[in-house]
Amino acid sequence: MSADDQPDLFAAESPPPAGPAGEKRASGHQPLAARMRPRSLAEVVGQEHILKAGSLLPRLVAQNRFGSLLFYGPPGCGKTSIAEAIARETQSRFVRINAVMSNVAELREILAAARRRPEAATILFIDELHRFNKSQQDLLLPDVEEGNVRLIGATTHNPGFYVNPPLLSRSHLFRLEPLATAAIAGVLKQALADVERGLGARRATAEEKILADLAVLCDGDLRRALNALEVLVLGLDEGAPITAAELEVFARERRIRYDADEDEHYDTISAFIKSCRGSDPDAAMYWLAKMLAGGEDPRFIARRLVILASEDVGLADPQALPLTVAAHHACDFIGLPEAELTLAHATLYIATAPKSNSATLALGEAHRVLKEQPVQPVPLPLRDKSGKASKENGHGKGYRYSHDYPENISGQDFLEKPLALYTPKTAGWEAKIADRLARWQALKAQQRGAP
Repeated sequence: MSADDQPDLFAAESPPPAGPAGEKRASGHQPLAARMRPRSLAEVVGQEHILKAGSLLPRLVAQNRFGSLLFYGPPGCGKTSIAEAIARETQSRFVRINAVMSNVAELREILAAARRRPEAATILFIDELHRFNKSQQDLLLPDVEEGNVRLIGATTHNPGFYVNPPLLSRSHLFRLEPLATAAIAGVLKQALADVERGLGARRATAEEKILADLAVLCDGDLRRALNALEVLVLGLDEGAPITAAELEVFARERRIRYDADEDEHYDTISAFIKSCRGSDPDAAMYWLAKMLAGGEDPRFIARRLVILASEDVGLADPQALPLTVAAHHACDFIGLPEAELTLAHATLYIATAPKSNSATLALGEAHRVLKEQPVQPVPLPLRDKSGKASKENGHGKGYRYSHDYPENISGQDFLEKPLALYTPKTAGWEAKIADRLARWQALKAQQRGAP
């Protein structure tokens, strides 16, 4: 079906041709990344975990029996390319919208047109699906359920947080990964040689190492790599080689992919916390540097370090808490870039400190006991004896003043039914605490046995 067959409403849609004979030559003014899009699933590079022969997605496409699909992955990993390839291979009518620019009125018109033309087997591709609000996503449900459209949604955000559960439950979810360096370098090499769709007419050359280095700088984003290659080639004379000097200019302008309030934020801070907890200072410093390069708020990082100091270092090194609190204050009154040094200092301290989660475990056990057992009353000797009524009721009577006994151990119980909530670890300073508690237990037993 040609574009001329479509009503004016879909003048912007891009129905893929039925086969190679019907394909149009890519427009010269299109970006290189658009011109080099795969024309079939077989041409898609990477994503072998979902595209290898015999996998679910290729089988569904081959049989043309798929419903709605959700592709979740970072920018430039092939979400749009796979959607277009599916539409082409199934000879479906392809309507593409971007959730940032679309609205309810446009969506209603698209769905109504799809209902009028069931024979066209409309695929509605929604880029950045996570930008649709709940009402817009709910609007899709009836037509998705009836099969009037087959939705293909693309998102860089976790669908579990941003896609409505009813829509998510009606879709096959496929997670795409950043492309490997070798895969990107291979496409760059192809683009340099391709005269029809690529940059072959410019006769530019590049050593494989240069292409591999460019791929590394693009962090698994093929679109970004192709756009960078086009800029580099167009900036050279025809037939000139791309050298390390040209690549160095691009490298200086490299930006780390980091969404400060989205998945990248949560995933990276999680890796940072787990590296500190796992006593790997090298990994902890790497994730710290990534967050700082991505523009993360240094106070957020400092707060996480303060939490780590109590949650994971605890009594194994009591100096961790005051040090991280000081680091948090320093971030406030020093600011970036100097505060990076403070965060590095605190990160290395936490990562290399002995670890103990005994405070975390003891607090959790205390909460459990309070929830599952009757609340214990405060023993009379421990109650406040201020006021006449308190004294008449025996509050404070029988209390043993701890400082009157060796090592402050009076032998008195401070719960009506003693509990064992805290178990000291044997790491760092806490090993001394374990020894001290054992000695105090013996003293307590002696005091109880004393006349």
